[in-house]
This record gives sequence, structure tokens and C-alpha cells, in this order.
Amino acid sequence: MDHDRSSGEGVGPQEYTLIKMRVQELHGKLASLAPKVVFLIAATLRPETMYGQTNCWLGPDLNYIAVEAKNGNVYVCTKRAARNMVYQGMLRVENKVLPIVEMKGYELMGTKLTAPLTSYKTIYTLPMMTVKEDKGTGVVTSVPSDAPDDFAALIDLKNKPALREKYGITEEMVNVEPVPIIDVPEFGTLISAPSVCQMMGIKSQNDKEKLVEAKEKVYLRGFYEGTLIIGEFKGKKVQEIKKAIQEKLVKAGEAELYQEPEKQIISRSGDECVVALCDQWYLDYGESEWRKQVEQSLSDLDTYHGEVRRNFEATIDWLKGHTCARTYGLGTRLPWDEKWVIESLSDSTIYMAYYTVSHILHKDLYGDVPGDFGIKAKEMTPEVWDYIFHQTNSMPKTAIKKEALEKMRNEFTYWYPVNLRASGKDLVPNHLTYYLYNHTAIWPTLKEMWPTGIHANGHLLLNSEKMSKSTGNFLTLTDALDKYGADGMRLALANAGDSIEDANFETQVADSGVLRL
Repeated sequence: MDHDRSSGEGVGPQEYTLIKMRVQELHGKLASLAPKVVFLIAATLRPETMYGQTNCWLGPDLNYIAVEAKNGNVYVCTKRAARNMVYQGMLRVENKVLPIVEMKGYELMGTKLTAPLTSYKTIYTLPMMTVKEDKGTGVVTSVPSDAPDDFAALIDLKNKPALREKYGITEEMVNVEPVPIIDVPEFGTLISAPSVCQMMGIKSQNDKEKLVEAKEKVYLRGFYEGTLIIGEFKGKKVQEIKKAIQEKLVKAGEAELYQEPEKQIISRSGDECVVALCDQWYLDYGESEWRKQVEQSLSDLDTYHGEVRRNFEATIDWLKGHTCARTYGLGTRLPWDEKWVIESLSDSTIYMAYYTVSHILHKDLYGDVPGDFGIKAKEMTPEVWDYIFHQTNSMPKTAIKKEALEKMRNEFTYWYPVNLRASGKDLVPNHLTYYLYNHTAIWPTLKEMWPTGIHANGHLLLNSEKMSKSTGNFLTLTDALDKYGADGMRLALANAGDSIEDANFETQVADSGVLRL
């Protein structure tokens, strides 16, 4: 959950297709794995391009491990990737990474592989210096007809015998040609990556800035406008058949589905977070009829800033299930499975309705001192709440005095709906959107109870850096008042900025303001 993170708020899971490339001959450190079946597994976002595989990339200096899969086969990948897999039920042992063999990338160079869908019967592992250990599996399948990076790296190996010799790569291993797989307008009807590399003058994998630009061009045009020209889905648009090819590979046992965070997420305890497959319940945000009501609620809502509205629209567009992820702590327990607690970002979204009657139910903040009518918590049954909040006509059967019921009912209708909810912009993709969802769910036919205004503000930076207790860049209101006084504070805050942009409190401005005064 976002509030459990010290960094990476708002980052979600990214789904990959794990392509299983079988090792044909077990040599070197892999020899100890015989007679098991060994796969190098590559994480890809483009399973539809696997028809064009010509080789496999490994980082020569990266650390790789072999781990036993659930079915008894062996997977070779980075330890980081294995840590995500182990929490997704993909490996033999749960919740613990147990390497069978550890090796460097250069020890695997020249390994013969059999890859799914490609027309090459054998492809080889080759060195690529830009393979990352913190993204995917550290194993990259190469499609030089579709990926400018792959094309540039392959040309480098072909043109540089000394580089091949350094890693024991023979000329035969790089004697491959890009396979035409996608017809992309503008970049040619056959091979888009070589075409765009030629157009942009890219001669080497060291042309990093040009390669980034080329990749964006080819991938966007290829996915949205490209047509597959090979295989059983020949003639169909790429974006239409991506899922079908993924399902085909998984069903054939040639791939698996795998997820990891889109970007690095660090928990408040300092650990790097993984994507875990859990047996849990979901709140079905995104359900079509519910979503229509939320879209109606948003159309009537004053967001005070166009960017805030666009953020709400984008969130509603992708939002689906949200987990009931906790088994302890504050919150409402699921009535049908009480070991789970509804996560607080979802659970605490209509508490402002309770504010309208809280002073009648208890006189103190925590509810220990009863109000004037002496109402007990157990007397507040669902029927009583319905009478107050849903404005039902039938009087509930209760020991609570009618005078108290009518007072609570009148207080609620006087104060509701919420005219202005002020909160941080980081809560738009979760809590504030759930706030709209849950108001429409609790009052589906009473639109007059839906929120009418939400103002989202930016974060407050301290001397241009995010405030954090762990880094020491932190200042409380009390400390700031003691140090600069109210007027110094006001001058620094007035200078800091406002609205959806992050405001920057500068101590130098506060100091100089005090001196001027």
C-alpha cells in the first residue's frame, strides 16, 4: 500500500511474458544441473515479436542464478527476478530464493538455445553491455527487426572481431539476419528497426540518445499501426493479437506470466518490494455500472484545476480490483472473511458522514464519554444508520430516543454533501478516487449526497528536496514557528508557491524575511 512505502508511491505492478528458451547442451557450470531441463527465461512486453528472435542477450558482468521451478525444471535469471517469482508461486520453494548454481553472465556466453516461435532452430547467448539487473530477468530476447537496440548491438558484434573474441563468440553465432515480422508505415514494409537506424544514422549501441528516440518511434508505430506478416495471426493488427499470442505461448508451456513493480519501491522498513500473489479479496473498482456512476459524479465535481480532473479520469480509466490486503490494524473487517481488514485507503472514505453526528454520540475524541442522549455503540445498528444516512422512512426498532434519531438525521442532511475536500495530489490515484466510488456505492440513488468539490494540492518541499525524517530534511510547524516566528513563516510560505505544483519552503527566505522585518 502507498502509505507503507518510503519511496515509489503510486507505482503499480507491470505484467511481463516470460519466454522460456531451452538450453540445448549443458556446459560449464550448467553441466551440474543435468539431467534437468534448463531454461534461460526472458521477460518481454512484446510477445507478438517473438517470431523475430535471432539471439539472446546477457549482461557479461551481471550475476545470474539457477533456481528450481515448480514443475521441476530449472530457470536461469537474476536473483532479483527470482525473488519476485518466489512470491508469485512460480518456484519450488515458497517465500525463499534457493540458488542451485550461481554464475556470471560471461560464463554463459555462446550457450545454444531453442526459442519459441522463431524460425531459427538454434540461437546463441551474446553479450550486451546495457542489460540491466534491476529490470526484468537480466535475460533479454533479441528481435533486431523490431528493436533498434538489438539491431545496433548485433551490428557491433558483427563488425568487431575483438569484442567477439573477448567473450568467446564465434562468427557463426552472429551470422544471423533480422527476420521481417511487422509491417510498419513509414519505416518500411519489412524491417522497421534497421530502417529507422539507417534513417537516424545510428552506427553503434553507443549512440544511446538516438537509440532511445528510435525505440520510441518503432515501438509506438509498430504496436498501434503495425500489421503482423508472419505466423498464424498474419495480416492482423499487432495491438489486436498481443494477448492471443501471449495465451498461445503460455498454453503451450513455452512462457509464463510474471509481474514486478514498474519502478523500484522501497518499504518503510528499507526493503525492496516485490509483486506477490496472495489469496485475498478485492474491492471491484472498475465494475462497469459502478464506474458509470463515478464518471457521473466526477462530471458534476469541481476539481479547481484541469490537471486534477485529468488525473481522476486517467485513474478511473485503469482502476480495477483493489485488495483487502491487511490482517491486522485499524479498519473494517470483511463480514464474510473476518481475517481480512479492508485497506485504509478504501475504508476511510466516508468518515466525514460520521463527523456530522459524532458530537451527539460522544463528547470526547475517542468515544469514551457518552453524549447527552447516552447512546451506546451497540445500539447503532445498520437499521439506525440507514434511517440517518439513507433517510429511510420506516422508524428503526431501537431503544434510542426518537428525539436523538431526528437530531442526527437533521444534522446529517444539514451538513451533507461535502462541499470541499482538500487533500494531496498523490491521493488522486487511490484514496480520493475510492472516495468517489464509495460515496456512489453508499448513496447510489441519492446523488445529492455525492461530493461536490475536491481540491488537491502539491507537496511541500524543504529547500527543494522532499521532506523525510530518515534523511534529516524535515521541519515541523512548531519548530518552524520557534525558529522563524509567524511572520517569517508567512513570508516563506507566500514565496513557496501553491496549487497543484509542489511548493518549496526555503529557510533562506524565512531567515531574510525575519531580518527585513
